[in-house]
Amino acid sequence: MAAALPAEWIKNWEKAGKNEFLQLCRTLSENKSHDNVSFRDIQQVLYELAYHVIRGNLKHDQASNVLGDVIELREDMPSILADVFCILDIETSCLEEKSKRDHFTQLVLACLYLVSDTVLKERLDPETLESLGLIKQSQQFNQKSVKIKTKLFYKQQKFNLLREENEGYAKLIAELGQDLSGNITSDLILENIKSLIGCFNLDPNRVLDIILEVYECRPEYDDFFVPLIESYMYMCEPQTLCHILGFKFKFYQDPSGETPPSLYRVAAVLLQHNLIDLEDLYVHLLPGDNAIIEEHKREIVEAKQIVRKLTMVVLSSEKTEEKEKEKEKEEEKTEKPPDNQKLGLLEALLKIGDWQHAQSIMDQMPPFYSTSHKPIAIALCQLVHVTIEPLYRRVGVPKGAKGSPISSLPNKRAPKQADSFEDLRKEVFNMLCYLGPHLSHDPILFAKVVRLGKAFMKEVGTTKKFISDRMVKFQSDGSKQEDREKMEILFSCLLSITDQVLLPSLSLMDCNACMSEELWGMFKTFPYQYRYRLYGQWKNETYNSHPLLVKVKAQTIDRAKYIMKRLTKENVKPSGRQIGKLSHSNPTILFDYILSQIQKYDNLITPVVDSLKYLTSLNYDVLAYCIIEALANPEKERMKHDDTTISSWLQSLASFCGAVFRKYPIELAGLLQYVANQLKAGKSFDLLILKEVVQKMAGIEITEEMTMEQLEAMTGGEQLKAEGGYFGQIRNTKKSSQRLKDALLDHDLALPLCLLMAQQRNGVIFQEGGEKHLKLVGKLYDQCHDTLVQFGGFLASNLSTEDYIKRVPSIDVLCNEFHTPHDAAFFLSRPMYAHHISSKYDELKKAEKGNKQQHKVHKYITSCELVMAPVHDAVISLHLPKVWDDISPQFYATFWSLTMYDLAVPHSSYDREVNKLKVQMKAIDDNQEMPPNKKKKEKERCTALQDKLLEEEKKQLEHVQRVLQRLKLEKDNWLLAKSTKNETITKFLQLCIFPRCIFSAIDAVYCAHFVELVHQQKTPNFSTLLCYDRVFSDIIYTVASCTENEASRYGRFLCCMLETVTRWHSDRVIYEKECGNYPGFLTILRATGFDGGNKADQLDYENFRHVVHKWHYKLTKASVHCLETGEYTHIRNILIVLTKILPWYPKVLNLGQALERRVHKICQEEKEKRPDLYALAMGYSGQLKSRKPFMIPENEFHHKDPPARNAVAATVQNGPGGAGMPTSLTINTAKLEESTAEETEKLKEKSQGAVKVINKAANTTPKVTTSNGNSASNSKIIKEKDDKEKSGKEKDKEKKEKITAATPETKALGKDGKDKPKEERANKDDKAREIKEKTPKSDKEKEKAKKEEKASKEEKSKTVVTTVESKSAAEKEREKEPSREKDVVKDMKSKEITKGGEKIPVAGSLKSPVPRSETSESEREQKRRKVDTHSSPSHSSTVKDNLNELKDSSAKHYINHTTPTLSKSKEREVDKKDLDKSRERSREREKKEEKDRKDRKRVGETSMN
Repeated sequence: MAAALPAEWIKNWEKAGKNEFLQLCRTLSENKSHDNVSFRDIQQVLYELAYHVIRGNLKHDQASNVLGDVIELREDMPSILADVFCILDIETSCLEEKSKRDHFTQLVLACLYLVSDTVLKERLDPETLESLGLIKQSQQFNQKSVKIKTKLFYKQQKFNLLREENEGYAKLIAELGQDLSGNITSDLILENIKSLIGCFNLDPNRVLDIILEVYECRPEYDDFFVPLIESYMYMCEPQTLCHILGFKFKFYQDPSGETPPSLYRVAAVLLQHNLIDLEDLYVHLLPGDNAIIEEHKREIVEAKQIVRKLTMVVLSSEKTEEKEKEKEKEEEKTEKPPDNQKLGLLEALLKIGDWQHAQSIMDQMPPFYSTSHKPIAIALCQLVHVTIEPLYRRVGVPKGAKGSPISSLPNKRAPKQADSFEDLRKEVFNMLCYLGPHLSHDPILFAKVVRLGKAFMKEVGTTKKFISDRMVKFQSDGSKQEDREKMEILFSCLLSITDQVLLPSLSLMDCNACMSEELWGMFKTFPYQYRYRLYGQWKNETYNSHPLLVKVKAQTIDRAKYIMKRLTKENVKPSGRQIGKLSHSNPTILFDYILSQIQKYDNLITPVVDSLKYLTSLNYDVLAYCIIEALANPEKERMKHDDTTISSWLQSLASFCGAVFRKYPIELAGLLQYVANQLKAGKSFDLLILKEVVQKMAGIEITEEMTMEQLEAMTGGEQLKAEGGYFGQIRNTKKSSQRLKDALLDHDLALPLCLLMAQQRNGVIFQEGGEKHLKLVGKLYDQCHDTLVQFGGFLASNLSTEDYIKRVPSIDVLCNEFHTPHDAAFFLSRPMYAHHISSKYDELKKAEKGNKQQHKVHKYITSCELVMAPVHDAVISLHLPKVWDDISPQFYATFWSLTMYDLAVPHSSYDREVNKLKVQMKAIDDNQEMPPNKKKKEKERCTALQDKLLEEEKKQLEHVQRVLQRLKLEKDNWLLAKSTKNETITKFLQLCIFPRCIFSAIDAVYCAHFVELVHQQKTPNFSTLLCYDRVFSDIIYTVASCTENEASRYGRFLCCMLETVTRWHSDRVIYEKECGNYPGFLTILRATGFDGGNKADQLDYENFRHVVHKWHYKLTKASVHCLETGEYTHIRNILIVLTKILPWYPKVLNLGQALERRVHKICQEEKEKRPDLYALAMGYSGQLKSRKPFMIPENEFHHKDPPARNAVAATVQNGPGGAGMPTSLTINTAKLEESTAEETEKLKEKSQGAVKVINKAANTTPKVTTSNGNSASNSKIIKEKDDKEKSGKEKDKEKKEKITAATPETKALGKDGKDKPKEERANKDDKAREIKEKTPKSDKEKEKAKKEEKASKEEKSKTVVTTVESKSAAEKEREKEPSREKDVVKDMKSKEITKGGEKIPVAGSLKSPVPRSETSESEREQKRRKVDTHSSPSHSSTVKDNLNELKDSSAKHYINHTTPTLSKSKEREVDKKDLDKSRERSREREKKEEKDRKDRKRVGETSMN
């Protein structure tokens, strides 16, 4: 690098320093490899040498000598030395030390012979030159140099116009304008031009100007003029051409001037051939870049103002002002803007194919500013047309289309045409990006680009999968890897072009449906993830990128508002066309607005769905995206403000989803994946969408409001389900359900969705439900569960056997690996077992052809064993080994694998549907207006349907018979009962019945039927009595833990169970036939560790009736307990359950009244607080009242008369009953109580209070209700009070009977066998106290009870007759429930008119006029009530005793709701008279009562003996 002279060299200059210096200079001169470096080093060495001389370290003559030697080393050494002197001259002139300046002067003088004077005069200062003697005066020298420079650089040559001869220019024009088609070359013409310039003394610049002018007029001769100008420029300075062109452009920059296209073209050609630089010419063009930027900003502001105006509400007074302002602005705009020369040049560049310079100009401007001018956009489109032509002809032209080929540009410097997809990357994609949304100006090019994209995706071929997961496994070959990378780059480029060019351009096109369909041709090859990404960009970002798009968005919204305001059911077609037209270009904006309206107004759903039929395929896909985006909107709350219900916007969207996906062929994958992702994230709100989609598309609806007829139809085959099982007759779901199935299978979402839903059920409670309201948690749980049931049902009915089996794993894998709850796992596996068994059965039938029924059954059983054996092994892992001690895996698997379809044939449903079809056919025949062809078609349809139903019924009947045969063979191994029968029943209920009965409505019915079936099959170790007892006795906890829908299903289950029990209870013959000799009704249970009697006895009919009463009592106790808790869930669930079991419960009058009071209280309390509970309670209360005529007194429900006691007592020795004494009762009932003692004690402790409340309320109700009876003025009110009074009196009588006789209820099995005696003893004590006190009230009570008994009997018979004769509603009710009517009538007859075992006809006793008896009865009752109201103090004390534990709620209720009408003075007078009479009556009655009691006691003792 920089050489430095060591100080030793200078000191020893003569000895060694001089030689060292010369050697260094030689070395540096010889180093040729780096000229610049060596040049600098030599300068440095010479500079240091000279500087030593200036400082006085070396003499100037020594230096000049050595420099003389050095000067020979290089040719340019004098020049280098002169440069060094120049630098030193400047440095020394600034120094104050004069000696150094003198040394410098001496050195230069000594070296004058080495450097020429001329060189020194160029480089040294004039004053230095003067001191050296090279010039005389520095001042004169300066003046002279100034003059020379002025003459050289600033003085122009004066061409005298007179001296310039016009003939020269004429000849020049003639020379340039001649025919150039011959052998004339530019060189030849150039020589002539030179001659003309010389001869006629022409100005060379003007000659160049004329050449350009002629070139403008003859643009076709590029090949001639371009070389001519290029050659001519060698004679001029480089800038001249640019200046002349700039001057030309400036000439047209006046406001009125218009630059001719020919000038733009000439400039463009010269730029393309690099004869001028763009930077030099650009500065001559107007407008300036700043003005362009300002204009662009102004356009954006204007666009935003337009948007604001469209969204702003303008009042009518303001409208006129606005219009005037707009007119003024429009007038201003009509003034022609000044010519934009930059854009003109850009257009010319694009037309000749100079893409590089065009790109440079575009880069100087704001994005898309240049292409927003139509001529530029069209020119660029034309350039793209030319560039893609060969590739498009090869791969893009559709089959059968000719197309119009585009010729290439004659210009060799134009971009190279694309022959492959790889070539598109070089220029075409770039051009399209600059074009942006303005591709809309050329729809043909738009179509070409889309078709090329389609062809690329086709060439990638099977790589749809490659693109979606990017996991194509190429070989390790480098070229293959390279190809893959190229494909990926091209694909990403295609996506970018689609995002930045194609979709924005579609927005600016004027409703071009063809382009939309063309674009879909490419889009459908993309996976939905990419499509949705593009739609998202299009909707949320693209419209903000350009002023034009901003305006288009505002106009679209404005138009959408206009259409939606006018959309109704009546004008769906014209509105639909308008929506379709608007959607072709801007679907995202339109659908976003439509969906926002649907979320607010759900009544728009139907008309909107109907109006979407004019959409293109692309629009449907965009709609799917918009729906998902609306669902995923994080700003929207999914719950209403009360946090107890799902938001209405979500419900509306879900409903719209179902309807629109069913009606139109929209891809479902994105929506299904969205639901799956939400479930993965632990959010179950969006299951509502899946529920709606499956319901609408597959016709499978899940509702808890199904009638029993629909439910029955659902237990049949698929045809019966479709015809009679659903609310709406769902037709034409074949295509839509196929689409749903394909979407699930193609994207492997069928099983994941099932498993996620099954897992999410518990997730709703333990994770998602965290701080949410219990009501909402219940709804979400129900929604999740219902959707699982619905979705599973869809898969079972629509997937082929192979598809289903391939996707659903075995039961142990489902439960243990996927942690699926057992009920859901079996629900998913059940269809698989059915498929397996039927396919195995078909195989065996084909293998051995035998038509005998036995052979078929045998084959069926064999196929069941083959299929179910692995399942039996698999289920063992689901529970602890202890479980299998009582129930076998085979029984467990059988229970969970069967359905109602396997157990019973719904003959009545089949008959009902067949009859409907017959009626329909008759109606078709009778219809005169229907055309014959349509008649024929409809009749054929009905006949075909009828045949299908009958065939299905026959098929199901055979199947059920086979299943029952199979169960008959299996039953002996079902229940092992290694511990106790009670434990077996517990496990059966816990693991089988309870989980399944709340799974679905059909499963609830199935569970009840299965229990009955197990009983009918005489299954060993199965106690039917225990099972029913456990079901009816402990419902508080099960009801309280249910959701709303589960409570409904549980109610259905109890209803079916009660139906069976009621059937047995209704008729001794039925009981004896179906239960008499069945092991399920044994009253002595034999099991390990249980000492039963020697003989196993059956429960007789009467005792069974007692047991049934006890179950009804238990149900009442549980219901009252739930109603009185005040808990929302308890009250809601028990009301739902009670509503469901209403056909069979309550049957007993006093139990019904107890319920009625509690429900009435709920109605009063919840009216303002919780309207939903109020609605439920009112609904139930109304239905309960309508059932009241069918309720019967307790003594008719089960036999309570004293004579019957002997008969019962006779059976005590073997049966489970007992005598009236508590000790014998407890001993005898122990046979059954022992097994259930633990549960009894637990329930007794919790619900004993409730029991006492019920019993005492029943005892004292008449007393409470009569306390306000005197205040009724209206005859209607009196009548209602009479009815209440009668029922109360009957209840009193029943309670007294309970005291005197041994309570029959306690003879049967029951869990409160220990409770009853205590209560009875308490009642006896109360009665004894009453007798001792001998109050007037007690006498009156006895007398009144007897009279009341007779009156009630008469009244009962009369009411029965009047209802039979006059009330058609009651008749219909009875027709529905023949067993109950029979029961009531039978009891009435046996009670009222039996003499010596012979029945007396009722007709005679019913002839008395009913109205008279009713009025007399009501008067009598009114008097009695008045007496009751003012009883003696002793009576009030007994009332207090009786009510000491009773809650005051019911009493308050009856007291508060009376209307006082009589004055107090009148009341007192009436009361005194009535009091005297009542005292006399009560004394007489007490005497009679005492006599009766003694007689009964004697009879009881004799019977015991």
